[in-house]
Formats: sequence, C-alpha cells, structure tokens
Amino acid sequence: MKIIGTVAVAVAAIGGMAYGIYVIGHSEKADEGEDLQTAVREETVIEVDTTVLCRQTFQKQVLCNGRLAAIRRAELMCPKTGEILQSVNVKNGQRVSAGTVLAVADTRERRSALEKSQRDLEKAKVELQDKLIGLGYDGITDNVPAEVLHRAEVTSGYYSARFALRTAEQALHDCSLKAPFGGRIADLVARPYQRGDKFCTLIDDSFFDVEFKVLEAELVSVRTGTQVKVSPFVDGELSLDGTVTEINPTVDAKGLVSVKARIKNTSDRLMDGMNVKVTIENSVPDMFVVPKEAVVERDGYHVVFVYDNKTHRAVWTYVDIMYGNLTSFAITGCERKNTTVNEGDIIITSGNLNLADDTEVKIKEDRGS
Repeated sequence: MKIIGTVAVAVAAIGGMAYGIYVIGHSEKADEGEDLQTAVREETVIEVDTTVLCRQTFQKQVLCNGRLAAIRRAELMCPKTGEILQSVNVKNGQRVSAGTVLAVADTRERRSALEKSQRDLEKAKVELQDKLIGLGYDGITDNVPAEVLHRAEVTSGYYSARFALRTAEQALHDCSLKAPFGGRIADLVARPYQRGDKFCTLIDDSFFDVEFKVLEAELVSVRTGTQVKVSPFVDGELSLDGTVTEINPTVDAKGLVSVKARIKNTSDRLMDGMNVKVTIENSVPDMFVVPKEAVVERDGYHVVFVYDNKTHRAVWTYVDIMYGNLTSFAITGCERKNTTVNEGDIIITSGNLNLADDTEVKIKEDRGS
C-alpha cells in the first residue's frame, strides 16, 4: 500500500509539473499576442481630411425632372394636299430659315391656267378700251370717272379677268411649301413623286420651354424670374441656365404645381421632348456648410466627427441637417441631443465611415506642398 501511495504521489507530482509547464507556456504566448496587437493598434492611426467650419452662404437646391418643349412648332401639310409632289428639298434634322422652299407640287396645270388667265386679261383690256371710246372717252382710264370706269370694267369682262389672273397666280404660288419660321425639320413623311397629306413638323428650337413640377411645400423657393439650371439625363456635363416664366396657379391631386422655365439652346444635343434634370437654386446666408462626405449616420441620427487638436482624437457630435444640395449639407447642432457646432471647429471629411468616438486620428499631409 505504501509503495502504491508513493507511486501515486510521484505521478501526481509529475503531472503537476507537466501541468505547470503547459500553463506557463500558454501565458507567455498570450502575452506576446497581446503585445503584438497593441503594437499594431499603435501603428494603425487613421489618416483623415478636414475642413474648418465657418459661416457662409449655402446654395439651397430643389431637384426636379422636366421635359423640353420647343417654343414654336408647326405641323406642315403638303402643298396641294393629295396631289403628287414634284420635289422634296429637305431631310429630317435639317435646319432651315424662314421662307425656305421645302417642297413643290406638280405645277403644270397651274402654269397653264396662269397663261390662259393672262391672255384673257389682255383680251378684256381691249374690250374695256372699246367701251370707254364708245362712251366718249379716249380709252385712257385716268380721265374716266370712277363710277363709269367700274361699270365699264364689269361689262367688258375686265374685272372678272383680273380676278381670274390673281387666282391663277395664287394657285401657282401655293404649289410651293415654304417654312413659316426658321427651325429644324422633324417627322418628315413626304416623298417625291408620291401623293401625301402631312409633310413634316417644323420645330423652332432656338429656345426651349422646360416643363416640370414641384411639391407644394417647395413652392416658396420658386417664383417668376427664379434662376434654374437644366441638364439632360443623357449628358450630365451639359448645363444650361434658364429662368422661370410661368407658374400654374393650381395644385394637382398629388400636391404638385406645374412650372415652366425658358432656356436658350446653345447645343445641338438638345431635342424637343428630351427628359432633363432641373435644379432650382436659392441662396441661404449665414449657414455652417460641410461636404456631404463629412456627415454619417449613427443610431438613426446624423453625426459629424470633430477633430480635437489637443488629443488628436475624433469627437462624435450629433447634428441636424437644415438643407442639402448635390455636394453639401447645411448643418446645426442636434436639438434632440442638445449638441452644438461652432465656428472654427475642425470637421473630419474623409475616413469617417468606420470611426468611433475618441478614435485617434491623424490629419493627412498636403502631398502637393
């Protein structure tokens, strides 16, 4: 029994030694890991960009979708509707000036009618002179009383022949379709040597009316004369300035008000009916303005990080957004959280997506200097 007990004690002692060695080895490895993580954390300091908060004028923007409409358009019919066209002188997209001959119908019958009416008028002139001589005048109409001359013109056929000539001249003139104003040819359907009714649509796109709608609540930002910027969806880099010309004084069932602005067309890329973005800008003075990137969301609130110049740490600060545009926010302190922002605060504008309160940060050096 003693021998067994001695062996048991020895085994227990050996086991304890082994256990002790294992524990000591694990502790040393853990300490080394913690030291390594601490060193990594000390080396990994987030670099950020900053801006100094100051009061400035904020460009408040109302964004809308609109559609371009040419200031003038005309649906042109073929000359002598239903008759064969002799020539078509334009094509779709072509620009024309006022008075340009767009098409000509078959003129053969009209020219024959004009020649006949000219001969009939010459014959009627002779008849008129004979009547005047028969009435005791020398055939010169200048000395004939107006009442006598009128009766002689009617009875001689001169009056009717002169009217027939004017009608024939007008009929020949109507064989040509001329542009009533300068513009671009669109929707051309007529073809030479074919019969037709509609010829084309003529669009005056020197100016465009931009038709868009704003919410009833945003109407305070819009009035006649308000400046707008218009940009087509197909080319966001193209931007044209316009002016509000009309506000329809009714609100529709969706709470929208129709507005119309006019822009001068300075680009060949704009087309009648094109969809565009409309930006209405109003200046709001004395606001704290930061880039949109400076504001992040935390716990359902808007937050900016203020750089503490003494501790070199980011301070989590709740804010309220007063206004926004495409690139910036106008901010104040958060009323519900009772926080404030002040002129001169250094606001972090980059690297803030994963920041926490009291995180050590480093302001990026200006690489260009």
